[in-house]
Amino acid sequence: DMLDTDVEYHQQGNLRLGRTEKHKEILTALTNRGVANGLDVRMIDGNEARQINPYLSEAVTCASWCETDGHANPLTATMGYYKMARRLGAHFISGEKVVEIKKVKGKARKVVTESGNVYEGDKIIVSAGYESRFIASSAGVDVPMTPVLLETLVTEAVKPMFWQMLGTADADFYGHQTNHGSFVFGLNSGLEPFAKPGKPLSSSIAASAACRGIMQYFPTLETIKVVRTWAGWMDSCADHVPVISTVDECPGLILACGFTGHGFGISPSVGLILSEMAMEKKTTLDISAFRYDRFTK
Repeated sequence: DMLDTDVEYHQQGNLRLGRTEKHKEILTALTNRGVANGLDVRMIDGNEARQINPYLSEAVTCASWCETDGHANPLTATMGYYKMARRLGAHFISGEKVVEIKKVKGKARKVVTESGNVYEGDKIIVSAGYESRFIASSAGVDVPMTPVLLETLVTEAVKPMFWQMLGTADADFYGHQTNHGSFVFGLNSGLEPFAKPGKPLSSSIAASAACRGIMQYFPTLETIKVVRTWAGWMDSCADHVPVISTVDECPGLILACGFTGHGFGISPSVGLILSEMAMEKKTTLDISAFRYDRFTK
């Protein structure tokens, strides 16, 4: 409603599925952590999971179930933010590769791009995924991140089947059905050492493995065709927790990176917090756990 955009939001719950005793241990630990932090999530058995989603196979013996969870379309949501920001006076400059942040009198002040252009500001927010590490390092700041290869596959459109967000205890895959009717599934293939440098390519190995995993949980999807795949780098922080932080030794610099795959889900909150940080206001939420210097001795 705030963006005046249909972001294709479905709040139909989140099923994280398991087939073995080990899976049950993993899901129970995640559920207990969620409950301890006030999340409405609980463990259910395979029969209750199949009542929620009748397309599940008999192999599913347990699941964690969060009824209040959901999913949205990152493409339409991002475009909605972009259009609303434009309406509110934000200025966007595309096609500029940042190569350096320059300090003036000890403060982050200038952003230098590959084309030679220089942009100045009192506050500079670095939120460029894994590339944030290289940009921040030009100002003498390091965030311990590694690139993780994520691959995604999209199926042909079929009739609506279910709207839950799906995942597994072993993170074999995750995904959901879209308004368009296609299924979108993602996975971490573990093929980082073999990925093409720069912009990575998806592989037939990963897509095939993902499909075999998906069919163990959803055999009815067996005949649906995969129409395209793609791959990209995820910025995985050393402790799998984002860095959302000012930098004491580099005033004016604000970091928002290392989201380890959770960027879209928490982006509305992060966007609000970054705006408060840029205006030097007290943040709506306590972000001390996300400080950049938590890795120092």
